[in-house]
Amino acid sequence: MSAVQSVILSTTARFLLPLLLLFSLSLLIRGHDGPGGGFAGGLVAATAFTLYIFAADVRSDRRLLRVEPRVLTGAGLLLAAGVGALPLASGRPFLSGLWTTARLPLLGEVELGTPLLFDVGVYLVVAGVTLTVIFALTER
Repeated sequence: MSAVQSVILSTTARFLLPLLLLFSLSLLIRGHDGPGGGFAGGLVAATAFTLYIFAADVRSDRRLLRVEPRVLTGAGLLLAAGVGALPLASGRPFLSGLWTTARLPLLGEVELGTPLLFDVGVYLVVAGVTLTVIFALTER
């Protein structure tokens, strides 16, 4: 697919890409407490890279992504399955939430749990599958 040679589109895409990625991370982090989560965040991340395809081309987008989308899918599946199986070690059901308190710099004491890690896995799977399909369609 040839790129559209538009200065406005190119500039806008370069400006919006990091903003859309930050928004996707925001959706991911707040998703288990409100609207969003791994699925919505992954779709927004894939949309950010898709916008960049229209401004540049698929090869530039692949270089910008720096990792094959299928690797994202595999890593996300492994993370989600691993986090889901983690409670089995303590005799709890699959996908039970496990929580711990940690002291993080700048944030202080925060409560961390497996639901967020599971959402990260979903985020990676959705972004990876969506980008795999979009790259395949645009490379034809």
